[in-house]
Amino acid sequence: MNAEQKRLEDSRAHRAYWKRWGPYVSERAWGTVREDYSADGDAWNFLPHEHARSRAYRWNEDGIAGVCDRHQMICLGLALWNGHDPILKERFFGLNGSEGNHGEDVKEYYFYLDSTPTHSYMKMLYKYPQRAFPYADLIAENKRRTKSDPEYELLDTGIFDDNRYFDVEVEYAKADVEDLLARITVTNRGPEAAPIHILPTIWFRNTWSWFPGAEKPQLKALPQRSELSVISVQHMRYGQRYLYCYDSPELLFCENETNSRCLWSVPGSIYPKDAINDYVVGGTGTVNPERLGTKASAHYLRTLAPGESVSIRLRFTPEDWPVGESPLASEFDGIFSARKREADEFYSDIIPHDLSDDAKNVMRQAFGGLLWTKQFYHYVVKDWLDGDPCGPPPPEGHKHGRNRDWRHFYGDDILSMPDKWEFPWFAAWDLAFHTISLALVDSDFAKDQLILLLREWYMHPNGQTPAYEWNFSDVNPPVHAWAAMRVYKIDQKNHGGKGDRRFLERVFHKLMLNFTWWVNRKDAEGKNLFQGGFLGLDNIGIFDRSSSLPTGGVLEQSDGTAWMAMYSLNLLAIAMELARENHAYEDVASKFWEHFLYIADAMSHRDADGHGMWDEVDGFFYDVLHMPDGSRVPMRLRSMVGLIPLFAVQTLESEWVDKLDGFERRMKWFIENRPDLTGNIASMDRPGRGARLLMSICDEKKLRRVLEYLLDESEFLSDHGVRALSKIHEKFPYILEFDGQEHRVDYEPAESRTGMFGGNSNWRGPVWFPMNFLIIESLQRFHHYFGDSLQVECPTGSGQLMTLDDVATEISCRLSRIFLRGQDGRRPVAGQIEKFQSDPYWRDLVLFHEYFNGDNGAGLGASHQTGWTSLVAKLLQQSGENHRHVRKPQSAVAAGGTPSAR
Repeated sequence: MNAEQKRLEDSRAHRAYWKRWGPYVSERAWGTVREDYSADGDAWNFLPHEHARSRAYRWNEDGIAGVCDRHQMICLGLALWNGHDPILKERFFGLNGSEGNHGEDVKEYYFYLDSTPTHSYMKMLYKYPQRAFPYADLIAENKRRTKSDPEYELLDTGIFDDNRYFDVEVEYAKADVEDLLARITVTNRGPEAAPIHILPTIWFRNTWSWFPGAEKPQLKALPQRSELSVISVQHMRYGQRYLYCYDSPELLFCENETNSRCLWSVPGSIYPKDAINDYVVGGTGTVNPERLGTKASAHYLRTLAPGESVSIRLRFTPEDWPVGESPLASEFDGIFSARKREADEFYSDIIPHDLSDDAKNVMRQAFGGLLWTKQFYHYVVKDWLDGDPCGPPPPEGHKHGRNRDWRHFYGDDILSMPDKWEFPWFAAWDLAFHTISLALVDSDFAKDQLILLLREWYMHPNGQTPAYEWNFSDVNPPVHAWAAMRVYKIDQKNHGGKGDRRFLERVFHKLMLNFTWWVNRKDAEGKNLFQGGFLGLDNIGIFDRSSSLPTGGVLEQSDGTAWMAMYSLNLLAIAMELARENHAYEDVASKFWEHFLYIADAMSHRDADGHGMWDEVDGFFYDVLHMPDGSRVPMRLRSMVGLIPLFAVQTLESEWVDKLDGFERRMKWFIENRPDLTGNIASMDRPGRGARLLMSICDEKKLRRVLEYLLDESEFLSDHGVRALSKIHEKFPYILEFDGQEHRVDYEPAESRTGMFGGNSNWRGPVWFPMNFLIIESLQRFHHYFGDSLQVECPTGSGQLMTLDDVATEISCRLSRIFLRGQDGRRPVAGQIEKFQSDPYWRDLVLFHEYFNGDNGAGLGASHQTGWTSLVAKLLQQSGENHRHVRKPQSAVAAGGTPSAR
């Protein structure tokens, strides 16, 4: 094992707690549900950005390049001031949900460049403007723009003209488990000398103001030691520690307590949370002259010539260095060099050697962003609803607002978040996708994440898993079982074929509870036709699917029903794996086989008028609107909703089935006695490649017909993956008229032009990585059964035939090329932003967006969603960056018949 693998092993065995300290500080704690104690649930305005520097948070902290312990008792971060801004830059700025013309949006440029899974080495880069930050301009211009206009970004303001900015590079290296080194390197990229205030900051999360008699930690300055300024750190949990600051900076102290005098004109702390801000920016004497408190900064002031760099060195450690010796001496740079070299060694075992340097860089940044986005998540719903003993009671409306039915929920954990600014809270289905990439570098953390959301203090007693912070009771697609099995397989490969069956068994028992919740709560009429609301696909439909339909009745969701078919097969696969060693699981496997049959039957069923989810004329799956009068209306909108049935596919190895006599008998009974059910799925009695059996909603005929649409570049297939909505709706919008009102869906390849779900994401045309990843996996499973005997045109109409494995690779490479520099030297993800395309200090920096323009691949939505978009690392690892299809074209007949006419 290399050094980082040894650290992971020590962490797994609890010999050394290498993960105790990490990048667990959010970039935004203001405007979150946890900090919202309003009567109306308006989280954005209860604690806005303007209050963030002055109000102590209750649940989480935020900061730039922040690190903390796993319970966020002690935090370290960075503040900056360019001499022109009205406030210190202590946290990244962005627009709240009502200020942005396309929803909330961070308005800064920062990049997570590297991290090992134990955070023994970390590196990030922030581009800090030298001019006054245009806070008011960003708010005013975005507010003026409509949803048909592009977002007004920081580069658009001209603030980076003439390269008048600082590159601020923050690195951390661990000398040992509890010994953390920090190096801050600032470079002036501008044409003139410019001043910069650099304020490394340490503070305690305010836990002492919640309950009477709570103990309060303390920071205080120690006597100067040669070139060192030293802060003593005394905390109840962690005892005595020291922050050593090289080059004798001025030490500034205050309290991490709300400035109630400033905000509400009532008495409060003499040296409040924003005292350091007021001292540096305004010159007011509000810092504590006794040089003690619960928040402290080391104040460095430097003036840098054009191109000049300066490095600041700090060390946070339990060790009290003797006077005359320096913790920041020659070994300091040596530790950084060693950790950087060890990080390179670790990733050389994960990143394929045959990738280009550019692709390796993309993978490294994808992993870096994914690991930096781990955050401390604290949310005890009972305490949040009731308020703290030492605080004012929340208004009555607060107690009856969101998440009131989740009083059991107790979050106090490190979680993989979608994003540290726009989504500084977990989302259940996002996290499932995160674990796939996480498993490549830290399968233990991936497994722990999947287990955590199923624990009794997260999962509702009724079996529902919490969806996301804004509304735990919303419903996300049930992809947890799929992720658990994928992580199990990746972990098994990582450990020489030995699978963690204890993990799989733990997950399985909890998932059965969740599956039962779905069956009981989301099948409105007991017909195996499932709803579920928006199911993460925000505005994909013609209606807001989480609200009552304007037509009345219910929507039989192709995606909701298909997700449940997939869920059944995922649980079947887990039960079959467990049954290999414990035959008691055969009965459970048979139960999920039965569930799948009934759901597949429901999807294939047609009413007396011939209406059903599968449309035989079109050869596609649609939602069906079930009207109050009993009639059913197919919603002929070609969207991702009709592709999700492809995900319900599973192969069974014949040797597995042969060894499970009980399961095999029950399976054959259904095949022989219930042809009405088994006739609705792919062949279970005709072995495929390797004598495998296939379970799928789509038989070969349906599969071919759906793939005609999926692989048609005038419909779903783009140069950069599979669109969420067919491009055909650009010329032919889908329109439904009801009760004198027109409901309409157009193809929208970029940002959403509707306000549905805040208008901050769009499923009406863009490319989304998670769904594309599942499409790729589904095609690989179909190929696992059909082998090379099944070939299809790709792209449709091209005359070029590919196996389904080739098609999967082709889609994978199209997705990866979003981030890779093409022959023209440009990255599609960066769109028309010339700074990212050609500037030598920007062109190798990659942003991992939430979704991507369906026509040109430009990044859209949240710009740092290295959660599920980190799946690009998995795609590059398994499929490479360039698909070289060399199969000689064959006739359509030789490939297995002519394509079905549409």
